[in-house]
Amino acid sequence: MKSIQVRDKTFSLFIQADEINKAVEQMAARINSDMKDKNPLFLVILNGAFIFASDLLKKITIPCEVSFVKLSSYIGTKSTSVVRELIGLDQVPADRTVVILEDIIDTGITMGVTTGKLKNLGAKEVLIATLLFKPDAFRMNYDMDYVGIRIPNDFIVGYGLDYDGYGRNYPEIYKIVED
Repeated sequence: MKSIQVRDKTFSLFIQADEINKAVEQMAARINSDMKDKNPLFLVILNGAFIFASDLLKKITIPCEVSFVKLSSYIGTKSTSVVRELIGLDQVPADRTVVILEDIIDTGITMGVTTGKLKNLGAKEVLIATLLFKPDAFRMNYDMDYVGIRIPNDFIVGYGLDYDGYGRNYPEIYKIVED
């Protein structure tokens, strides 16, 4: 579909499914190589990263564990700059390599808070794997270890990303059409 309607907003096709799949395959190959002797704990950030994590983890061929946390920092189309932990970590990351799987990093505040918590809990190493990165919106001072696709600072939906809970189910990514 070239465009979709999600609630009161119109979105146009931005990233096709085959481009997403290629980025996920490339990330998985790098992670498999980099983590082959580390037995990492993959920490999936819900809700948005569930589709990305599912596709990526199907391509991970090394021994690993997977856990989930649910964080929120958006209301509507805007980041609130306040990270709320809705479901917390149930694994102890002490002396582990933790790879955070995130759908998108824009301001970077959520990942800054999350990496700090993991380091305080004794993680040996905390790495970040994000499907999408918005460099123009990024306000923090840390590096991402695995980035699938760099995008402009547009509001997007699809492939796990939502607008007020809707639009996650599309296999492509769509960007908002400004009125």
